[in-house]
Amino acid sequence: MNGDILVPMSMFLAIFGVVYLYLSTRNKERLALIEKGADASIFMSSRQSGVSFYKVILLNLALLLMGIGIGAFIALILATYTSLNENGLYPATIFTMAGSSLLVGFNMTKKLDK
Repeated sequence: MNGDILVPMSMFLAIFGVVYLYLSTRNKERLALIEKGADASIFMSSRQSGVSFYKVILLNLALLLMGIGIGAFIALILATYTSLNENGLYPATIFTMAGSSLLVGFNMTKKLDK
């Protein structure tokens, strides 16, 4: 019973901790720059000529999900037609294809910036 609530609660706390750490660090950096006399306009302008942040996130997320799907499909084919151990085959191919899809997404993002 305690394990059922412990996992979601720890996931929530981990996500909350990362977001809190990011926001508090960003705030401290901005305050330090303002104290040194930096112009406040550097916080408002974010690569006006570049690609939108949401497009990059959407591209990488789409490629990641496609990589996971392709990895599961390849693992199913390998498990069906070979005598490889299924317990290690599924995670290995899924993580390999997800990583390669993120690498492709990184390269596509670099091309979008140019």
